[in-house]
Amino acid sequence: MSILDELQWRGLVADCTDTVELTKRLAAPTTLYCGFDPTADSLHVGNLVPLLALRRFQLLGHHPIAVAGGATGSIGDPSGKTQERQLLTADVLDHNIARVKVQLAKLLDFETTQNPARLVDNATWTKDLTFLDFLRDIGKHFSVNQMVAKESVRARMEDREAGISYTEFSYMLLQAFDFYVLRRDTGCELQIGGSDQWGNITAGIELTRKKLGQTVYGLTLPLIMNSDGTKFGKTAAGAIWLDPRRTSVYRFYQYWINTDDRDAIRYLKFFTFLPAAEISDLEAQHAANPGARVAHKALARAVTDLVHGPSATTEAIRASEILFGGELTGISEATFGDIVGEVPTKNVDPAALVSGIPLAELLVLAGLCPSKGQARKDVEGGGVNINNERETNFQRLVTTNDLLFGKHVLLRKGKKNYVVVTAKLALTA
Repeated sequence: MSILDELQWRGLVADCTDTVELTKRLAAPTTLYCGFDPTADSLHVGNLVPLLALRRFQLLGHHPIAVAGGATGSIGDPSGKTQERQLLTADVLDHNIARVKVQLAKLLDFETTQNPARLVDNATWTKDLTFLDFLRDIGKHFSVNQMVAKESVRARMEDREAGISYTEFSYMLLQAFDFYVLRRDTGCELQIGGSDQWGNITAGIELTRKKLGQTVYGLTLPLIMNSDGTKFGKTAAGAIWLDPRRTSVYRFYQYWINTDDRDAIRYLKFFTFLPAAEISDLEAQHAANPGARVAHKALARAVTDLVHGPSATTEAIRASEILFGGELTGISEATFGDIVGEVPTKNVDPAALVSGIPLAELLVLAGLCPSKGQARKDVEGGGVNINNERETNFQRLVTTNDLLFGKHVLLRKGKKNYVVVTAKLALTA
């Protein structure tokens, strides 16, 4: 397949400025770019659609450029926002860019000799540009009437309470300037981005035509929504980040495992590089037995491999298995630490574990049983596990010998009720 055929099959084309001519141009290696504003110190899963699209272009011989928005990020894109972003300081922007660059480098190939990816910062071509020069050389090419008609601006102007500041109104010009500079200096002919970027992309196309007399193209990718109408990449705990310090690898893996059945095949197309034949096979298995979650597991493994690497994926899978009764033998402290962050935790006095705490008493203390009598029944009925090993003696003492990594005991009642008991004095006021 050509790159456009590939994107169409995967459902990743929202709009294109000139499909016929772009198809012809893409028959030969083409330079393209996508921008990533450093509004946080990590990208999130929503950024994967354009980022992986750059990688798809690269795999088919094209030349991708990732633009870290040191300049545009200092302004804030109004697209898709109902309120103005909080302006970031220079120090925060520098920190965010440094972190985002690390993540971009994981998903694009900067080492290949054939068509290496490039990473640039748009602050490099704006830092010495004066305000008057920008107004004279760039601003004069834009009609305010046309800018107001752009969806990203119009939606905000219709909200009389929020409105739009001149700062955000100018964002479109800065992004257009990026496209013009990249065409002039690197031969870049295509910009890709989310469908909310259409107005900004077409502004850059017009500026390049007026300033350089050259044709460039725009291609937008769909903004992903879950089938249940919720926003993709958002959970009750917040956004799903690519940085494991903000979203643990375990939680990242679980996000994909818990994908709605209606979305599993769509997301295999959107977020993986699995070939059509393999996805078709997974689709058939998914239709025959959705409960087996074969498609979900393939999705979670593939995306976690891409973002965090196979070894981290293996640890996340291991943590998942432990929470379904898997053995604890050989588990690393880091993997167990992910489990601690996902289940209720109860602190107990380390001194009490030296002499031992009766299991029935500990189950009540942990909140797994309402009374010692009920705890006794649960234990004798075979429904209680200590460190995922069944225990049927309700008088059994839980001691320091049961501590994992000298800190924790994993208690389970039934199949899904877990509590981590941690040997740690509770803080007092």
